Parts: sequence; structure tokens; C-alpha cells
Amino acid sequence: MTSASTTDTDTNGAAEPTQLEKLRARYPWLDHLVRAATRYTEKHGDHYAAAITFFSILALVPLLMVAFAAAAFVLANNQALLTEIQQGITAAVPPGLGDLLNSVIDQAIAQRQAVGIIGLLGALFSGLGWMSNLREALSEQWDQRGEPPSIVRRYGSDLLAMVGLGLAFLLSFAITGVGTGLSSTILEFLGLGGQTWARFLFFLAGLVVTLAANWLVFLWVIARLPREPVTLRSAVRAALFAAVGFVILQQVMTVYISSVTNSPAGAAFGPIIGLLVFANFVSRFILFVTAWAATLKENERDELPEPAPVIVRPAVTVGRTGPRAAAGLLGAGAVLGVLGLGLGRRRERER
Repeated sequence: MTSASTTDTDTNGAAEPTQLEKLRARYPWLDHLVRAATRYTEKHGDHYAAAITFFSILALVPLLMVAFAAAAFVLANNQALLTEIQQGITAAVPPGLGDLLNSVIDQAIAQRQAVGIIGLLGALFSGLGWMSNLREALSEQWDQRGEPPSIVRRYGSDLLAMVGLGLAFLLSFAITGVGTGLSSTILEFLGLGGQTWARFLFFLAGLVVTLAANWLVFLWVIARLPREPVTLRSAVRAALFAAVGFVILQQVMTVYISSVTNSPAGAAFGPIIGLLVFANFVSRFILFVTAWAATLKENERDELPEPAPVIVRPAVTVGRTGPRAAAGLLGAGAVLGVLGLGLGRRRERER
């Protein structure tokens, strides 16, 4: 007697598709997301994101040195501003500490050139490390199998890529700044500064401008930063996806940072922790979007089959003897046996 329990196999013995497989077959966008997540995991996306985050934080120290050196140059040429800042520090801090802080400021101004040079060299070193890890991570997501370049060529191309990315950021900031500034100016010129609907429309226009600027940056990152540049056409949709997601991520991280800085401990360490989390999430997001672009149908590469292992076995060939050859060998053996027996008897008689 057989039970009537249900199984996951059909009458032919083949396993039925799971619920996720059914959904992937029904919704192509879900199937694409799953393939992108699989590519991201198989190509060590989290490990590369951690390396990019490390070099991002490491680059802050020399950048701060450059900023302090620039501020020192400004204060050195503006004695009135320097005096005002020192008086403000003396009035705000406890007695005795103001003199110490003012001496530190004077020392920083006196050594501004050395601080600026060291900061620039450190920024160059950490920036090249950041760019190298980013390019390697993007190339891995694109599954590029080319030969690694030489050290000189690699650092040269990383330097050019860093300069190009910097120009892309400047263009993005310029577009965003001009769009935001013009919106307020146009509203005031038209006399619609107090109209809510006009401000809302210009807010939407500014959001579109911001998305366009982010799209340009991500288009450059996804298509031109890998070791083997891909076509811009293959990264257009992915860059748009990244631009929208980056704006959402910015809003989420703004809320997160404001929440972790409410406590005294958060006020001290919250910005650093928030920066770490933000850099890591942005790195993961960029790599996932790149994996999403690489797994588009028109961008997928054929998997090369792995060569089969070579097994060396000694070959032993055993020959077969026919009936006639066997009879001949037996006859020869019998004759040799008789001759050997005769020779043996003859030697015994001679003895």
C-alpha cells in the first residue's frame, strides 16, 4: 500500500522548481537581480568594498593636512582674521589652554609648506591605492581576464584615471551648484519666491539636475575605470540605476548620521563611524551596480570551459599469438628439450 503524501518530484523523477525559480521565470527583472547578486558574491564584492573603504578613510588624513596647510596660508596673509580666531579661542576654552592652542596655530602657520607637501604626497599615495583597488574591483565584476599590466603602466593609468574621475566630480558639482543657484535666482527674478508650487517645481528641476550629474559620474566609473574599458552603451542603464540609488542612499545615511550623533559618545565618534559606514555602503553599491551591468543579456560573456585534467597512465600492450605460431613454439621447445636431455646423458657417460 502506497502513501498519498506529496513529493517535490514529478512522474518523471525531475525536481519541481522552487518558488524563487518560478518567480525568476515569471519576472525577468528579478532574475537579473539574482544573477547580479550571484556575480557580486562570486567576484568577492564585499572584500573589494572593504579594501576601497580602508583606502578611502586612509586618504582623509593627508587631505586634512592639505586643508590645514591651505587654511594656514590664508591666515598667514590675513593677520586680522588670525587675531580674531585666536581671541575667540582664548575666550572659549579654559584658562591656560588658549595659549597652548594659539601656539599650535602659530606653529602650523610657520610649517604650512612642509605640512602641505607631506599632505600632497600622502594624498597621492593613498589616492593611487584607492584607485587601484577600485579599478581591480570593477574589472573583477566585469569578469575581465586580460593579462595584468606592468607596475609602471598600472600606476600611470591609475593616475590618469584618478585625474579623470576628479574632473568628472568637478563637472558634477558644477552642474549641481549652477542648477541649485539658478533656481533661487530665477524664482526671485520672476517674483515667485513665496509660491509653494513654484518652489516645488524648481525642487524637482534641481533633483533632475542632480540625477543627471550623478549619472555622468557613475557612467564614467562603470564604463571607463575598469582595466579594460567597456562601451558607454553597456553602462547607460546601470549608471541611471546608480544615480537614483545614490540619491536614496544619501538621504538614508543623512538620517543615520543625525541619529548616531545625538549622544555624547556619538557626537565624538559618530561622524567617523558614519563616514566608515557610508564609504562601505557606497563601495558595495557601486560594485553591485557594476555586476548588474555586467549581467545584462547583451553584456554577458561566454564562460570558457575549464580544461580537463591530464592523467598519465602507463600503457602495457600484450600481444596475442596465433595457433600456428603457438604450435611452432611448442615444437621448438620440445626439440630443445630433447637436445638438452641428450647432452646431459652424454656428459654423464664421459664422466
